[in-house]
Amino acid sequence: MKDWFRRHHHPSFQSAGATSREIPEDLWEKCPKCSELLYQRELENNEWVCSRCAYHFRLRAEQRIAQLTDEGSFEEHSAYLLSTDPLNFRSATESYADKLRQSREKTGLSESMLIGTATLAGCPLVLAVTDFRFMGGSMGSVYGEKLVRAVDIALDRRLPVLTVNASGGARQQEGMFSLMQMAKTTTAFARLGRERLPHISLLTDPCTAGVTASYATSADIVIAEPGALIGFAGPRVIEQTTRQKLPPGFQTAEFCLEHGMVDMVTPRRELRPTLGNLLRIFSATGGLSVVS
Repeated sequence: MKDWFRRHHHPSFQSAGATSREIPEDLWEKCPKCSELLYQRELENNEWVCSRCAYHFRLRAEQRIAQLTDEGSFEEHSAYLLSTDPLNFRSATESYADKLRQSREKTGLSESMLIGTATLAGCPLVLAVTDFRFMGGSMGSVYGEKLVRAVDIALDRRLPVLTVNASGGARQQEGMFSLMQMAKTTTAFARLGRERLPHISLLTDPCTAGVTASYATSADIVIAEPGALIGFAGPRVIEQTTRQKLPPGFQTAEFCLEHGMVDMVTPRRELRPTLGNLLRIFSATGGLSVVS
């Protein structure tokens, strides 16, 4: 009787002739904050925000454009501008020219900054988006030149400018040419302000160094995504320099809001309606172009 219930072979659920299939590597994403394993399709539907801890994943430039602008409305400008190697820079492992080529191949972008015109909730604007994948979103000569051209378009068409910023700061391979972009871009946005045209800056993770210290935080309205790292030097550098323990949450978006560095911290799902409301307010109170 006992033999009836004794298992002699391991059960097999594979049908005859069937072959095993590997699970695609890009099917799941692990949350860097809470380590939750997230189904990529659900994560995408949730705008790349962790459903467990609300961690905001970094977005590529094209994802950010699709998230913020009306479908099919984005028209890129000055895509042909390419960085050169003015200093013939070479590190111990590779040249700057090789680094640029690798970044272009990896990302499919010509530079870390994309600019163009679009509409958001029916409101026309000039959009400038940084892609952190391209050399850490670093600000070189082309980055700065594109921002200035974005401002020129806004001045010509009387449009607001929305910058989406994620950067490690100045591009060291261009030396002084890169550092000059801080003054160049800040001066351009000052011209925009004199014409009473708004600049809205969205700070995403991470936004540091020369970008934070220049145009990104001198906007009319500064918005940050939850949890974004915002600051000049990194926390470890500050601790080593000051020899003091930093307070909890130092340089997070929430810490910056508490200390008056940003105007609001807005979850990703609320960005479009929030920005749409701001653009409509500016359109009603200033001399902006409006789509009827």
